[in-house]
Amino acid sequence: MADTRYLPVPDAVVGERADAALARMLGLSRTKAAELLAGGAVMLDGRTLAKSDRVGDGVIAVDLPDERDAEPEPEVPGGLGVVYEDADLIVIDKPVGVAAHPSPGWSGPTVVGALASMGVTVAQAGPAERQGIVHRLDVGTSGLMVVARSVPAYSALKAAFKERTVEKVYHAIAQGHLDPTAGTIDAPIGRHPSSDYKFAVVQDGRPSITHYEVLEMFPAASLLEIHLETGRTHQIRVHMAAMRHPLVGDLTYGADPTLARRLDLSRQWLHARELAFEHPVDRGEVRVTSEYPDDLAAALEQLRS
Repeated sequence: MADTRYLPVPDAVVGERADAALARMLGLSRTKAAELLAGGAVMLDGRTLAKSDRVGDGVIAVDLPDERDAEPEPEVPGGLGVVYEDADLIVIDKPVGVAAHPSPGWSGPTVVGALASMGVTVAQAGPAERQGIVHRLDVGTSGLMVVARSVPAYSALKAAFKERTVEKVYHAIAQGHLDPTAGTIDAPIGRHPSSDYKFAVVQDGRPSITHYEVLEMFPAASLLEIHLETGRTHQIRVHMAAMRHPLVGDLTYGADPTLARRLDLSRQWLHARELAFEHPVDRGEVRVTSEYPDDLAAALEQLRS
């Protein structure tokens, strides 16, 4: 069932694209507004609107889905590991196969949904489908994520990530041997020119800086410690691929499938190992560490043996 709402178009949004106008009128994210438009759920004076249509004067009718009829979100296998929690924030150990928040095309479990099922309240700040989320990890990346539980914490943590004061340490295994064994990759990242689902080092991309150091070397690969200065989507994966050392198991960015099969890896060997930041309210240091999950630990042992 759906709940139809009728909304006079305010003067402030007349002439705007429908997705932007609807997002403002309903307090939704632009992505959620675009989903409603793509589903034919929005009409202006009897005419169905597309997301790129311009909004004129009149009354918009929106069929909003009844949240009670929504399919329950799949559970996180084994649940979320809680590493640190207080009234203002929670740090979780995200398993592989879990998205940070709901998004178009993703029907699997999410951090937002898992926290709700655990009875953990999060900050009522940010777009509706990702309230409390101040940074993200890829579905195929495991490890530490912090989620805001209070509005002051949300604002302060968002600012800390933007201002690059959060220490983010990852461990990764890349194919081959890096030369030099420690260094910085400073290369802009943007959408891949021919593949919408991928990213690449491109001239007009966003500034992206990755610091790496080799911790251990094997015949065909290297264990790395990586410090991110910026936080672009797929940043580590893209930078390593651009260095011709894709992450082991990362078939999307050119990894050797034979090695992935030998190590029984179904995803990239990449783990958010450590987070450190100033507590957004009491100003003390929060520093947390995560152990490797079973699949990554087993692959590492195989390389060592």
